Amino acid sequence: HFYLLTQHLQPPLEDTSPTVVDPDGRIYIRNWQGGILSGGFEKNPKPIFTEGRNQLEIQNLQEDWDHFEPLLTALLRRMPSLEALEILRLVNCPEAFTPDMRCVMGESPTLLHYFTLAGMNSQGCSLGGGAGKFLAEWMVYGYPVDNVWPLDVKRFGALQSSRTFLRHRVMEVMPLIYDLKVPRWDFQTGRQLRTSPLYDRLDTQGARWMEKHGFERAKYFVPPGKDLLALDQSKTFYKPDWFDIVGSEVKCCKEAVCVIDMSSFTKFEISSPGEQALDTLQYLFSNDLDVPVGHIVHTGMLNERGGYENDCSIVRLNKRRFFMISPTDQQVHCWSWLRQHMPSDSDLFLEDVTWKYTALNLIGPRAVDVLSELSYAPMTPEHFPSLFCKEMSVGYANGIRVMSMTHTGEPGFTLYIPIEYALHVYNELISVGQKYGIRNAGYYALRSLRIEKFFAFWGQDLDAFTTPLECGREFRVKLDKGPDFIGREALLKQREEGFFKRFTMFILEDHDTDLDLWPWWGEPIYRNGEHVGKTTSSAYSYTLGRHVCLGFIHSNQQPITPEFINQGEYHIDIAGQRFKAKAKLYPFSSLFTLRRRKDEMDIGF
Repeated sequence: HFYLLTQHLQPPLEDTSPTVVDPDGRIYIRNWQGGILSGGFEKNPKPIFTEGRNQLEIQNLQEDWDHFEPLLTALLRRMPSLEALEILRLVNCPEAFTPDMRCVMGESPTLLHYFTLAGMNSQGCSLGGGAGKFLAEWMVYGYPVDNVWPLDVKRFGALQSSRTFLRHRVMEVMPLIYDLKVPRWDFQTGRQLRTSPLYDRLDTQGARWMEKHGFERAKYFVPPGKDLLALDQSKTFYKPDWFDIVGSEVKCCKEAVCVIDMSSFTKFEISSPGEQALDTLQYLFSNDLDVPVGHIVHTGMLNERGGYENDCSIVRLNKRRFFMISPTDQQVHCWSWLRQHMPSDSDLFLEDVTWKYTALNLIGPRAVDVLSELSYAPMTPEHFPSLFCKEMSVGYANGIRVMSMTHTGEPGFTLYIPIEYALHVYNELISVGQKYGIRNAGYYALRSLRIEKFFAFWGQDLDAFTTPLECGREFRVKLDKGPDFIGREALLKQREEGFFKRFTMFILEDHDTDLDLWPWWGEPIYRNGEHVGKTTSSAYSYTLGRHVCLGFIHSNQQPITPEFINQGEYHIDIAGQRFKAKAKLYPFSSLFTLRRRKDEMDIGF
């Protein structure tokens, strides 16, 4: 990081002098002992590890005026009087940047009671107070008093520790400090690190990619004839250029059948020779997992406060073996939590099998027809009920775990396929599905479908300070199941006393999709003119023809009840403009019952 230091001014600058930041010039200017400290964040930063050795023991590196020249030009343009000042020196010092431009804090996932606070991305002075407070709370109480998951060291894994990856990524990160980051932007370096076996096949079919925990995931698929370059360079806070493309994918999910590659989801297997696996999982999870073999249970892994450490689905494969599906970025955190809470002297076996399975989500009313042809088995609800798993053959491949769930509220199945069979099964699905209108779809369509159904996702809507009672998931908690579980006492207390925040669905009523700024997330929520919370996720509902926002309403004075929600008048503030919104505690039931067949609809782009 480069910055200039000047001699004292006459008269000296006061300590209360403001800091001047010029994002367009990529520079800042502030007081330093009565003089000027001025630097910036250039577009072409110099990584310190270029010679393959650790130079962090060097506190100050050599001056490089040629490299600093673009920043100096911007400084002189913003502050011409700087040219007349005596320069003490040009400082070139090491600075730590992280792969996602956020600092790293928290307890190590591999070494208990070892805490980290590092990688301040040249913002140590401004972030140090709050970061130190959170870390101190973490060390004393076992957790910070607010959600800091975006900063948790466990959001990273070994895959982000490659020196080559870090060198390339931090060269991209540093210039972004002063860049305007539009919604859904993605890093361009360190890509194609983790991919599904179908990556090349999907890429040739128009997939546009985003990255999650190092995993490439398709956002949407560009149909033939569209300008790929224009779509890739589209950056806006308004209606995006991919709007109609995603709309056609959503329509196909509702009226025909779509395939979404969801291989990035975290997948664990837990087993034991005796009853230890069931006993341990019953203690770690809030729902009852003592279910018949083949049943799928949606449940939460809670902390002592009743908050979500993980939100997942668990399949009972046999009496002593379970298959666990969790969000992509939960891989390290979930593994760490399980290991810390498993009995140390047990015969439990925990295995991360994320890499062993390709997951294909087959969504839509014609999914049952496609799978019936490929499996030669009846797939109707009478023979294959909801939230059930069967191991069966699909095409030539056997040992496919077929699950009757889609994470969207739409009918269909998720197939967990051993990776060596992935391409064959995908090809068979596409081949047989042609007569049913099959097409690929991406995560943007998935997001629209799940948000209009009021489905909460961990990391976006749920966190370690959100309880099942606060987000309407009481049905995923069995307070009266025989074994005790972590968080039970906190939930019993909250049920008795009431809760003071509530996950709520908002439908914007006077928002013009074509002309107005879009809600993305983090927009303030107002009830009767009073600020009561913020949105946690949002999407355009192609079914309702309106934007849907999810978020939490807070109350400091009284427990939140359905009457409290229904009696309020709500607005969502988008960049200073308030839009009227309808608040709902339950999704529209019609979204779950509308099942129109492909031959009744036009499935065009």
